[in-house]
Amino acid sequence: MSARIIDGKGFAAGLRQRVAGYAADLKARTGTVPGLAVILVGDDPASAVYVRNKEKALESAGLHSFDHRLPHDTAQADLLRLIDSCNRDPAVHGILVQLPLPKHIDTPTVLAAIAPEKDADGFHVTNAGLLATGRPGVVPCTPLGCLMLLRDVLGRNLAGKRALVIGRSTIVGRPMAQLLLGADCTVTMAHSRTRDLDIECSHADILIAAVGRPEMVRGDWIKRGATVIDVGMNRIPPDCGSAGGGRLVGDVHYAEAAEVAGAITPVPGGVGPMTIACLLVNTLAAACRQAGQPVPEEALP
Repeated sequence: MSARIIDGKGFAAGLRQRVAGYAADLKARTGTVPGLAVILVGDDPASAVYVRNKEKALESAGLHSFDHRLPHDTAQADLLRLIDSCNRDPAVHGILVQLPLPKHIDTPTVLAAIAPEKDADGFHVTNAGLLATGRPGVVPCTPLGCLMLLRDVLGRNLAGKRALVIGRSTIVGRPMAQLLLGADCTVTMAHSRTRDLDIECSHADILIAAVGRPEMVRGDWIKRGATVIDVGMNRIPPDCGSAGGGRLVGDVHYAEAAEVAGAITPVPGGVGPMTIACLLVNTLAAACRQAGQPVPEEALP
């Protein structure tokens, strides 16, 4: 059996186009242009590249990007003042503080300072609570993208599917489990210390791997015909004597899993592009809510 490859890159491109169309319509009807304030503290190379990609995606979709680059030694009080200014700016509909922050800054305090309605990443405790209680709020981008890919493969009705989420982070694992529960799946949460993890995997119709360990999930763990969403992004060092910076792999051993699964996301080109596309979705949804307009269906989990 050869699994269907889930084209996250292609799906994300179509989603960005739809966001651009909705944003143009919103501007024509209300004069509102969705705007996202992106705040980067320090000079971490990976964060800088990620932020640039976000800004390009915003601009290509016709959304405003308010770029704030702060030095590594920025005081927490100064960062909080900037967030407060963005909270009060009517042109800013969403705020994203790129993580990780420098060690002298308390991340929970910073995230709590963002107005929940402008929390583009969905990390504010208010939005986490809304998701946990099944009420509308801002959903973290990566889990939202995973749910969209699942529904594209399996249809919108996921009721009764057995889903296993490997990973318990507040960024992916926990909100992913909440979304799947909201879709009436039977959900099991696991992690790197789960006993008999291979057996847990073998029961899952839907497998979400977000544990951060390269190729940990082997092909013979996976139920035949299952849908596998690999959130992992791990760089394997190059072999001795080879050039380059190594290769990117997921948390699932792709070659083995592709022989068993019904559908699987590649790494790269699977979940990654969906994260940025869903950031545009969250920004558009925030702008619609703040303008008193209906939120497009794409923005609803």
